[in-house]
Amino acid sequence: MNVFGYIRVSTFEQANSGESLETQKRAIEGYAMMKGWTITETFTEAGVSGSVPLAERPEGQRMLAGTTSGDIIITPKLDRMFRNATDALVTLEELKGSKVELHMLDLGGDVCGNGISKLVFTILSAVAENERDRIRERIRDVKRSMASRGLYNGGKAPFGFDVVEGGLVPNEAQQATLARMVAMRADNQSYNRIGQEVGMDMKTVSRILARQASE
Repeated sequence: MNVFGYIRVSTFEQANSGESLETQKRAIEGYAMMKGWTITETFTEAGVSGSVPLAERPEGQRMLAGTTSGDIIITPKLDRMFRNATDALVTLEELKGSKVELHMLDLGGDVCGNGISKLVFTILSAVAENERDRIRERIRDVKRSMASRGLYNGGKAPFGFDVVEGGLVPNEAQQATLARMVAMRADNQSYNRIGQEVGMDMKTVSRILARQASE
């Protein structure tokens, strides 16, 4: 029997909570000691987003590939291991099918062992997924608010603008090209023809004009 620990922090958490991994590791070791187990290996995901499915994370993939019947996995919290309810429940069923136990400290222990544990696991997985959806919506709201105030949200500046001191400032040359592209499209010119005229490929022209039309 192997006993594996699994811990994770995102890039943001790694930068702002330096002891988070060590805290998680100590919690796992304490739980194992209480059970009379020895940790075989602790798989550590440092700087990995929780939005990535467990099986697609470097250490998560290695851990799952290395487990066999009778093994035990210990993790401190639900959100350290899973991205959403689907990821959680699919992995849970796979572990149960392989006769691998999954112990989550925030859920009181083995979540593969009985119906009550699975019920709690299912409910909390759904709650965690809902919370992530709410966080994403709050981020979208912030970006919309920034855009409405002329502030830059990051990433590559849209064609026709330059980024100056955190805001978008019109680029006169690109604005002139953009106006030309819009006029040609209004005259039923093809994307390919417009691209030839302004020195862009057809896909870039289509993308720029689609963005312009949505504003």
